[in-house]
Amino acid sequence: MHTPTLLIIAALLTGLVTAVLYAVWSFNRNIPGLRLWMLSFLTGSVFGVSLLVRERLHEVVAVVVSQATVSLAAYFCLMASRAYMGRRPFSHVYAVVAIATLVALSVFFTVVHPHQGMRFVFAGLGAGICYLLAAATLAQGGLRRVPARYLFALVAGLHGLFLLLRPALFQLGVAGAPGEAAGAGLVAQLSQFVVLEAIVAVVLLAFGALILANEYITTELRHLAEVDPLTSVFNRRAFLTLLDKAISSAQRTQSALPVMVIDLDHFKKINDTRGHRAGDDVLRHFVMLALRCLRKEDVMGRLGGEEFAIFLPNAGDGGALAVAERLRALVQAQPLLATDACPIPLTVSVGVTLCADGDSADSALQRADEAMYLAKERGRNRVETLAKPAAAHAVHAATES
Repeated sequence: MHTPTLLIIAALLTGLVTAVLYAVWSFNRNIPGLRLWMLSFLTGSVFGVSLLVRERLHEVVAVVVSQATVSLAAYFCLMASRAYMGRRPFSHVYAVVAIATLVALSVFFTVVHPHQGMRFVFAGLGAGICYLLAAATLAQGGLRRVPARYLFALVAGLHGLFLLLRPALFQLGVAGAPGEAAGAGLVAQLSQFVVLEAIVAVVLLAFGALILANEYITTELRHLAEVDPLTSVFNRRAFLTLLDKAISSAQRTQSALPVMVIDLDHFKKINDTRGHRAGDDVLRHFVMLALRCLRKEDVMGRLGGEEFAIFLPNAGDGGALAVAERLRALVQAQPLLATDACPIPLTVSVGVTLCADGDSADSALQRADEAMYLAKERGRNRVETLAKPAAAHAVHAATES
């Protein structure tokens, strides 16, 4: 298949990919980086078209358009990767200066001092570096957990490496040819190979971008299913699932797993006197304070209303009591500073238990809940513990929140 035909296929394929990404972005505009990936392929389409009509353009115009578009396509890909990973974008001033410099050098080695080898070097230099940086940006998070990122990073990295090594490939081909005619034929074959590589890269990068979009949507859906929308901690169902897994792990490793249940004292009174908006602010304020007392491996969930639960892997009974007391004191010492009224004081009652052999998530939570109600029965704003299963206290129905 000759090179013009391959160029037509590449241009059509890149245009099709651009249309698909635009359609996906139109319905999912919150996916970070997707618009920039679409712009990357759109710029790539312009580059493909410029190659097809190159013979009809002035030489300088053709060089400027091709160099600028191939560099912009790679730069948009890099920016998309950074946006997807939540990183700050580079200053566009540096990108403009770098691309303008590459364009000027390409024009210089085309018109002023013609040198095909240097043109090849600058044609792939900026793009190659951008694709390698995009690969390094995405290759994070763990292969098993986010394989789509590593697939995209692999393709982008290989493509960037090929762009940087392409001048050496042509140089070796020309140097190894036995004659001028053979050298010209080999260059034509290498040109076809370059276009084929570009087609494969377009397909795989588009496939990777769509997989990344799917990964983001799946993560968002999982977040909605597992996280309490008001406080951004795990909801009851997700917390129980994680607690079950933690109990199984603790029993296998014979390690301690403390569980605590926390209830906000007199929360109903806050809602009745200050309004539900103030009540929501109190819940978020409490979660913010609680997270300051926890380690990264500790897990917190909202069981419902004003009741929360926490489990602390490998903390031990003494460690859990220290955390519970620190949390109780912090909540008491830092009332919510309301914007339209006086501060809202807050205290909590905390129940702590240590998971025993044969415990399920429900039984462990029930025991911690009994300890929490014992704290309420004994005056609130305190920490109580139950080390062994105990009969349910009759104060469940009698003690108001």
